[in-house]
Amino acid sequence: MPDAAIAFRRMRNLLISGPKTETPADVVRRLGALQAQDYAQATWAIGLRTESATLADVERAIADRRIVLTWALRGTLHAVPAEDARWMVRLSAPRVLARDRRRQRQLEIDERLIAQCGRLIEGALKDRQRMTRAELTELLEQAGISTRQQRGYHILWMLAHAGLICPGPLEGRQQTFVLLEDWAPNPRELSGEEAMRELAIRYFTGHGPATLHDFCWWSELTVTEAKKAAADADGVLFCETIGGTAYWSGGDGADSEGPPDVALLAGYDEYLLGYKDRSAMLKPEHAPKIVPGGNGVYAPMLVIGGEIAGVWRRSVGKRGVELTVRPFERPGITEARLAGEVRRYGEFLGLPVTRMDIRTE
Repeated sequence: MPDAAIAFRRMRNLLISGPKTETPADVVRRLGALQAQDYAQATWAIGLRTESATLADVERAIADRRIVLTWALRGTLHAVPAEDARWMVRLSAPRVLARDRRRQRQLEIDERLIAQCGRLIEGALKDRQRMTRAELTELLEQAGISTRQQRGYHILWMLAHAGLICPGPLEGRQQTFVLLEDWAPNPRELSGEEAMRELAIRYFTGHGPATLHDFCWWSELTVTEAKKAAADADGVLFCETIGGTAYWSGGDGADSEGPPDVALLAGYDEYLLGYKDRSAMLKPEHAPKIVPGGNGVYAPMLVIGGEIAGVWRRSVGKRGVELTVRPFERPGITEARLAGEVRRYGEFLGLPVTRMDIRTE
């Protein structure tokens, strides 16, 4: 591996190795935010970082308003602590919406339209508490507002960035939306500088060792803002030089023991997407295999000794779940080596693993 020591420490701080947390809410509070555009992958990303939480436990944390799903960073759906959702959205939204102006013009969305849609949706959700995307789309259409060609989804996305709504629990397989003020009724109120400092603490504590450029990628803060945020957290965060590069972390900076032999990580996991520079965990020649077809869909990842060394997928049926594991270049991976991780995944789903197929890429 290019830098196993960095990878091992990241795995520990990201709760992949070492002590786990007790609850799903503890996971998102520790890491600050986890990407959540794929619901099934996001729930596993949270579950694998706990001692024994199941899918039902993660979904209960969402339904009980301990975890909020919203577009908190980079215009991408994330799982965040309920009490932190508002200040994270408030910090991120101006940057995201400014970058999105061309798309808004293409869809003929302006401030007047967003205000009108906001009034309609707020009134409906105050009456009904939660509504599916299809129901909200129908509400807008009945008011004469076109939702074709992704316009309806973009309106909901913008209203989430305005701090009005956020995704709620699933109804069957349908995503619902709720009012953010109802779903996160006890928000922490942080100023801009306080919010940036808190974001730096969450990121470097949960992802370190990481560089300021990694933090800028994750948060979309400027380098100047990132430097100040890290400096403001002096005493909570520390900086060290590794291979001539400055890395920031929380805690005492002590090297951890080696990682578990193998790990089955979710797609979009923070172990990969939490960093701009991913070379400590992934060989460049394997990077395209994580995103087959280059379509932005990240496959679940097999980690061996800290290195992202393969992908895997699941197939859920009536009798249980089947797994296909594809190492990139290590044919020595056996069912026995994967047994513990496979068992944990089955326990998380509450389903037996009825079949596992290992195929070298």
